[in-house]
Amino acid sequence: MQTKFIGDIVLTSVLAKNLQLQYPGVRIVFLCEAHFAGFVMAHGIATEVVPFSRARMRGSPLERARELFRTVRTLRRHRFDMTIDITDSKTSRIISELVNAPVRVGHFPTERPLRWHERQPANVRMKPFGFGKKHYLYRYLSPLEALGIALRVRIPAIRPLPFETSRALALLARHKIQPNAFIAVHAGASFVGRRWQPERFAEAIDRIARETGLQVVLVGGPDESEATDRIIAAAKTRVVNLAGMLRLETLLALLREARLFLGNESGPMHIAAAAGTPVVGLFGLTNPVRWAPVGVPSISLRPSMPCDCVGGDLCRRTDPSKACCVWRLEVDPVVEATLELLARTEMPLEAAV
Repeated sequence: MQTKFIGDIVLTSVLAKNLQLQYPGVRIVFLCEAHFAGFVMAHGIATEVVPFSRARMRGSPLERARELFRTVRTLRRHRFDMTIDITDSKTSRIISELVNAPVRVGHFPTERPLRWHERQPANVRMKPFGFGKKHYLYRYLSPLEALGIALRVRIPAIRPLPFETSRALALLARHKIQPNAFIAVHAGASFVGRRWQPERFAEAIDRIARETGLQVVLVGGPDESEATDRIIAAAKTRVVNLAGMLRLETLLALLREARLFLGNESGPMHIAAAAGTPVVGLFGLTNPVRWAPVGVPSISLRPSMPCDCVGGDLCRRTDPSKACCVWRLEVDPVVEATLELLARTEMPLEAAV
């Protein structure tokens, strides 16, 4: 299984769990980005991880060849009985073919049509989306249907490790924040066009804090400091900035303690849902029907479509990862959705004060 993003790992964990239930004692090996290996292993999502460098895979032809050779050589040593290609890319198909397990599960038809010189190496072919569903979770569960395996677990559920929970609680205490009395806000995303404007986040935070008394904690990666700095500069509310300070295992534990998660459609949104925290997700060109958080109370907000482009030369209208549609979301619906979800999940607002 090849996974490049943390959101994909969260969703793919359901596939791994079903395989573990079907085949007790099975050895499941994930091929994933190197810096996710600790998270995958710590939470028992896989038995083992074969890490790869996405940067090298995107490097020079020589770097790509070396990384591909190293990866295939490592995988072949395992002598797999089965490989499952959930990525459905040219690279993943090459890897599947070269590893050459007796059973090779792959998508057919492929999401990215094969060129004349390419072929699908799978000998067990799965539907683009399994079990008649549309959410991307069921793209990752499609192998089960192709293999005739019953679907016993349907939602991601990843619980924090006890010592990570202790670490998260200590961090909150240091900032005088009570568990279940704060909103976790993630203002980052992989592309600037997928990030709701920081100034709008700041206005929404001020209004939500004023209405509820809940405190606000910013989370995110070390490369998202520009967005968090702009929020802190614009917000009148006290905001605790933990962006860039948490490894994924601690982030999961912290989000478990949050009253609600508010953020852009991204990996942390799926981590929050897997932790069991209610989610307000902000979407642009990406369709929430495919990518909304699953398994928890949630509200997904998206501007009306088709979208009048607001991103200028920055926006690539056909690519959800490079489209700026989320910028068209106004503050009012975000605040209203957050207050509605707080009410729906039955926490009296005065209890948060």
